[in-house]
Amino acid sequence: MNDSASLSAPPRRTRGIVLVVLAVLGMASAVSTVRRPLMMAAPTCMAGRWHGCFDTFNGVVLMTLVTVPLAALVVWALARRRRAAGVTWAWRMSVAEVGMAHGTVPFVWLTMMPGGGAGTVPARVSLVPLRDLLTMGPIGIGGNLLIFAALGFFAPMRFAALASVPRVLALGAGCSVLVETAQYVLRLDRVSSVDDVLVNAAGAVLAALASRRWWRAAAQAPSDQPRPAPAPAG
Repeated sequence: MNDSASLSAPPRRTRGIVLVVLAVLGMASAVSTVRRPLMMAAPTCMAGRWHGCFDTFNGVVLMTLVTVPLAALVVWALARRRRAAGVTWAWRMSVAEVGMAHGTVPFVWLTMMPGGGAGTVPARVSLVPLRDLLTMGPIGIGGNLLIFAALGFFAPMRFAALASVPRVLALGAGCSVLVETAQYVLRLDRVSSVDDVLVNAAGAVLAALASRRWWRAAAQAPSDQPRPAPAPAG
């Protein structure tokens, strides 16, 4: 048994090293892809101008990346407070909560940006499934998959009641329906499409499947209660 355990350790380390290398390469590729657009938005954001910073894709992506250290600081503060109170899974809960917010709010903000004819163009609805997928293109489909990806990834880790693929699917679809309804009511010059709901929900499910290995641990963790003190002997 000891021999088999010692033989399984190197493959695990190798697997971990490969995953780290792939993550670094992925981050480097992402930075290389968005480097030029972000450099275009940086002067506007540094000047404190709203237009061109918070109402453009480049500006929102830039501010999302800039606030990553702040998000990490919030995670550390929450985890430290919970550990001091004796809460189980303090770090995991804190990372999940901040990850859901930091990874979802910017994408929802982008979807709620008004178009050129906002307020004047009549609201448009597309209720025929799969009709708009051809017009989205790879970039549009990829963007819709990412809108609720962070929510689908972290929500089952934080809330044991959501540790299920059908429930994550319902969560992603429900949030997407709310966004599409808001676009229609506010007349943002966007098409409220059932295909957007389908792709957004699919993105949440795919991200949830990526974090499925941690669902069992999340289900065993208490909601946010400190561990009970042991009863005195005798």
